[in-house]
Amino acid sequence: MKPIEIQNKLKESGLKIFSRFEFRRLVGASPIAAQKLLERYTQKGVFARLKGGMYALEISFPSSYLIANKLYKPSYISFETALSYYRVIPEVVYSFTSATTKTTREYGVKNMVFNYHKIMKKAFTGYKLIKLGGENILLAEKEKALADYLYYVFLHKKKLNDRLNLKGIDRKKLLVFVSLFGKPSFIRWVEHDIRKTN
Repeated sequence: MKPIEIQNKLKESGLKIFSRFEFRRLVGASPIAAQKLLERYTQKGVFARLKGGMYALEISFPSSYLIANKLYKPSYISFETALSYYRVIPEVVYSFTSATTKTTREYGVKNMVFNYHKIMKKAFTGYKLIKLGGENILLAEKEKALADYLYYVFLHKKKLNDRLNLKGIDRKKLLVFVSLFGKPSFIRWVEHDIRKTN
């Protein structure tokens, strides 16, 4: 199968990121033949390998937001990346941070760093599906991204950004998300220290 035929099939399917299994099903090839096609066209620059068994088309390369969602599941974009998106922090972030219920991990794709921070299952909520650049992205709500971030600050795993802009934050909603972490001392810290700022 020629590269243009494969590209057209992938575009028609809407798969910007695909697994070996999805590719094999799409081209109707045996596992060995499909793997050889993937290897050949990755070497030729038609595909980009994101991680073991996961690929993307170079010609319509997905956004970093979509890659962040797909690299490690379950996950949603949160922490500094979401806070920057909502302008709660002024900085442009150069790594993509997500929340996951799995082990904390880091991946590198095309000079981009994707970090996944583990949170407890009962706190794995407060995210929504949004349309961004024609892609469906799982992104934390503003207050949940802040709660996730502050929890890691509370654990001394991140430094508190002294330029947090909390003017658009729903304080009651923030405390609801903070309470999901089940730590009274964390709740008190947010109530007495963080809520008094801005």
